[in-house]
Amino acid sequence: MNLEANATITGVGQGAIRSSIKSNIESTIEANQSFSDLLGKVQTIGREVLSRHAAEVDRAARFPQEAIEALRKAKLLSAYVPQTYGGRGLNLQQIAKICETLGRYCGSSAMIYAMHQIQVACVVHHAQQSPYFQKYLRRLVREERLIASATTEVGTGGDLRSSICALETNGNAFRLSKKAPVISYGEHADDLMITCRRAEDAPAGEQVFVMVNRQTCSLEPLSGWDTLGFRGTCSSGFTLQTEGHTEQIFPVPFSVILAQTMHPVSHIVWSSLWTGIATEAVNIARAFVRAEARKTPGETPLSALRLAEVDGVLQEMRNNVLNLTQEYQQLRWQEKSDAFDNFGFAIRTNNLKLSSSQLIVEVVSRALMICGIAGYRNDSQYSLARLLRDAYGAALMVNNDRILKLNATMLMVHKES
Repeated sequence: MNLEANATITGVGQGAIRSSIKSNIESTIEANQSFSDLLGKVQTIGREVLSRHAAEVDRAARFPQEAIEALRKAKLLSAYVPQTYGGRGLNLQQIAKICETLGRYCGSSAMIYAMHQIQVACVVHHAQQSPYFQKYLRRLVREERLIASATTEVGTGGDLRSSICALETNGNAFRLSKKAPVISYGEHADDLMITCRRAEDAPAGEQVFVMVNRQTCSLEPLSGWDTLGFRGTCSSGFTLQTEGHTEQIFPVPFSVILAQTMHPVSHIVWSSLWTGIATEAVNIARAFVRAEARKTPGETPLSALRLAEVDGVLQEMRNNVLNLTQEYQQLRWQEKSDAFDNFGFAIRTNNLKLSSSQLIVEVVSRALMICGIAGYRNDSQYSLARLLRDAYGAALMVNNDRILKLNATMLMVHKES
């Protein structure tokens, strides 16, 4: 009797398990197909909008309005917002893939999208317990608002972990003034997220993160933006003055936001779009090699060997991004917040940025050697000029020397290999 009961129970259990597995597989396939369809739309936007305006955006160093409007219309600015608030609920790996795809068509547009998603991730990961930010997430989805940030400050040497400016509070109201050497696309954003000291008597490292509406801000120019690459990001400097309500302050310290979200997400999405730029360089080199091969049917041109080599470097870039993204997502899913205080993860995150910013230059430079003078010319269908100029900007975004020095300091006390 017990054996029969056990067999029956076991049979039912196995059937339920099989049904559950089948349901999960079907859900995964459906989700993957849905994202594949979405990525196809991103590629269409890239071809029809970003690519069409990229050269002019670069030449005039102007904000890529057409690209952002196309992304807004496709509901991609709110893609990382959970479905609870009406967003697409994409994961970071999917956001990174979108950044990579956009990078193929316009580096500046991809960079703006990536930086916006960093700010969205900060809200999603650290502010959902706040009624103000819950309401903001719904508004972000409804209006597809573009978010910029002001995290650097004149006088801090680029150190995100310290601030000179401080909140001046009066009851539930605050005022804030900050000299920011860089606010990427600040004049074109709908909202700004700003770091500052918690109060006028707080030490430099006791920081908060504040969300303000761009319309409440006064931006007095400090510097322009006439650069070698990423010209369309319009990353000028400003003296920023604003005011608001204390509910606009994030409910957790900025140090937590930086360690758990801003630092890793920044390096993941930046590395992803740099991979996109590198991918386009390899695509251009491949088109050149194919054209050369048609001139000598039956023979493999020597340039094809160089193409095979550079494709291997590109694969290394892509794998590096994927590995850290998966590790980061796993830590978040498992809610291992203490892992972000571990020097090992911080070092690996920094190493991704270091390797990606170096490999992008290597890939584009090798592609240039493959295409030769055709890649060097600005008026050629094989031109790599804009891609090469953007590539050299990667090492300067949080200067690589600063990151190496930080890694060296952490490695001296880090116990794991």
